[in-house]
Amino acid sequence: MPQPLLAVQNCSVRFSLKTGQVLQALTDVSFKLHAGETLGVVGESGCGKSTLARAILQLVPAAQGTIHWQGNSLDVRDKPAMQAFRRAVQCIFQDPLDALNPRMTVGDCVQEPMQALRPEWGKAAIRARADALLQAVGLESAMRNRYPHEFSGGQCQRIGIARALAVEPQLILCDEPVSALDVSIRGQIVALLADLQREHKLTLLFISHDLGVVRELCDRVLVLYLGRIMEIATTAELYAAPLHPYTRLLLAAIPLPDPQQEKARLAGITVGVGELPSPLKPPSGCVFHPRCPQAQAVCREQVPALRQLGERQVACHFTV
Repeated sequence: MPQPLLAVQNCSVRFSLKTGQVLQALTDVSFKLHAGETLGVVGESGCGKSTLARAILQLVPAAQGTIHWQGNSLDVRDKPAMQAFRRAVQCIFQDPLDALNPRMTVGDCVQEPMQALRPEWGKAAIRARADALLQAVGLESAMRNRYPHEFSGGQCQRIGIARALAVEPQLILCDEPVSALDVSIRGQIVALLADLQREHKLTLLFISHDLGVVRELCDRVLVLYLGRIMEIATTAELYAAPLHPYTRLLLAAIPLPDPQQEKARLAGITVGVGELPSPLKPPSGCVFHPRCPQAQAVCREQVPALRQLGERQVACHFTV
């Protein structure tokens, strides 16, 4: 198998609070992402999805573990390497309007990363590329002189996508890019991302709590719970036969369009009870055991290892 584009190994992130408490946001997270692949990262709010993205971007320091880009360990002290990494990895954010500078025209918003990271292209080429990117995401280049507040949420997200593509990145981190949009617009943005990925041969890390969207776009899925990986599998395997009880809980929460089927589905959900525990006081052993109907004494006492089962990985004492 070829060398992965991105490799995260035993990454842990913790935050020291003013109260003296320590919040363990990520614990021993390891995975690989290959060129051209789309990896979905799913889990409830507070499970560490966005922290993982920030750790990859070197915006928060890892307490332990390593992050390798194209086989080389990232080091914020190596300025040339980090400059190259900033060009190669871009982001699409959850709130499209907040992600754009309200004092800049949309043309300037798209041009800004090129001016900062690709100044050698020259002003004329940068302007021409910004216009072409606006057209590529379904907007008219004549809109370049308008301001973000003049656009709808879906249009602002298209501008954000154009901005992310500006410097010809290899990897785009998508941090819940459709969760703030109307349901009718989400499908359009997901389809646009899929088309642009094929056209530009992009690699995507797609963070979401919506497994319906993840199923449409992703090749593999990584399931996070309280900062730990519960399961990693191909999308087809995960949706056909989820192995971890938490994965089954997430899949059971996907609503069905038919009201009668939805009523029957809700009546049949038995996995998962209670609320997400506080990351300030994570449960002992398997962090999911307080909500798991399969939990036994060993689950309360021992942290399950992330075991390889065929092409998938799962962290559960009772999965064989």
